[in-house]
Amino acid sequence: QVQLVQSGGGLVQPGGSLRLSCAASGSIFSRYTGGWFRQDPGKQRELVASISPGGTTMYADSVKGRFTISRDGARRTVYLQMNSLKPEDTAVYYCSADNGPNVYWGRGTQVTVAS
Repeated sequence: QVQLVQSGGGLVQPGGSLRLSCAASGSIFSRYTGGWFRQDPGKQRELVASISPGGTTMYADSVKGRFTISRDGARRTVYLQMNSLKPEDTAVYYCSADNGPNVYWGRGTQVTVAS
């Protein structure tokens, strides 16, 4: 069973930065695509960014140029660096590990962007 433990998040002013971390119970990100999703109440969960086992990254158009997904050398932790944050980035952020047949989720962390 894969466990994903999230950290980071909180309250930040518009234009500020935050970094989210997602630590796995093993070096799974060498075999699983790591992803960050976000969800507002009453809305569908949307993909923010992902990084494949080979290191290919992709981003939602709304965060391109502001957010960066990365992982550590041991491939146990995936990060989401969020810069130039906007109020519309406010949501609960979830990390994921996906190898197709199996998808595992972190428990979510609140990010609030407000003055």
